[in-house]
Amino acid sequence: QGHIVRNWKVRWFVLLQDKLLYYKIEGGKKEPSPKGRILLDGCTITCPCLEYENRPLLIKLKTKTNTDYFLECCSREERDSWALDITGAIHAGHPVQVQELHRMKNSFKLLDNISLHDIVERMYDSSTGIKLTRNLDQGNRYKETFTGSALVDWLISNSFAVSRFEAVTLASMLMDENFIRPVGARSTEATRSSDPSEKFLDDSTALYMFAESGKKSTSSKEEVQFNISELSGTIVKQGFLVKQGHKRKNWKVRKFVLRADPAFLHYYDPTKEENKPVGGFSLRGCLVSALEDNGVPAGVKGNVQGNLFKIITKNDIHYYIQASSKAERVQWIEAIKPLT
Repeated sequence: QGHIVRNWKVRWFVLLQDKLLYYKIEGGKKEPSPKGRILLDGCTITCPCLEYENRPLLIKLKTKTNTDYFLECCSREERDSWALDITGAIHAGHPVQVQELHRMKNSFKLLDNISLHDIVERMYDSSTGIKLTRNLDQGNRYKETFTGSALVDWLISNSFAVSRFEAVTLASMLMDENFIRPVGARSTEATRSSDPSEKFLDDSTALYMFAESGKKSTSSKEEVQFNISELSGTIVKQGFLVKQGHKRKNWKVRKFVLRADPAFLHYYDPTKEENKPVGGFSLRGCLVSALEDNGVPAGVKGNVQGNLFKIITKNDIHYYIQASSKAERVQWIEAIKPLT
């Protein structure tokens, strides 16, 4: 990336013991004199660098004069190879550090002060957590997913791992403990491998999602499926409320069940005998608030009796709910808030 005009240009790089030279390319050949250089003494390296969401193959170098250089590679393998060699050059005068770097590249030990729960909490963070996207796999549409390689990059960039080997091992632990789960053919097939190191794929076509969330989104009218873990929490509160539909905006009576550990709010159709929810969502990162009764708020339609409250999920889905009284509305809000 250029320093003055922030555009991206192809450059030919040459790594020396104490500096990184880059050359312009004209007519398919590099020019004889370098266009510039990056002094590696006192440099710090960030790889993977996730400052640009649409550029996952970046290396960031910060010189001791606080100049930032962003270098984009053609593949993850090339990026990681360059990062390792540049790191070795930075520490060239410290052979013990170089040996430690190569030892850590092929070993793994979860830091004593970090738990898997801490990692998952960080993954959920709306600003610094892992980016969730919609993906298509063999005709099925999945929302709120991330790829195996994206998770590996995120674990390294957040200092939970120092190498891809280490990050894959950590991601496998998250999957074994049911914090994340595979979705789609490629990642699901990998879980059948007899080799533990091959159960999680560091691959941009392998899809994963949080185990407690995510329901497959498909164009057919198949029944909504819920993960067993999200229905296993302790019931904190339950009762009948009136909910506005998302599509028709009509109001229907639903039985709501509030659970903790994990924190979910599910709703059931009381006209059906089977005890299966017709909808629900994680309360993590939600906002809940009462709506004033003087006038109908934007987004609300139809027969509104009052005692409204609203829940906004972390994915900005709005749920409008009516209680039978102000006291009941207060009770529900006070029960939900601690779980968000």
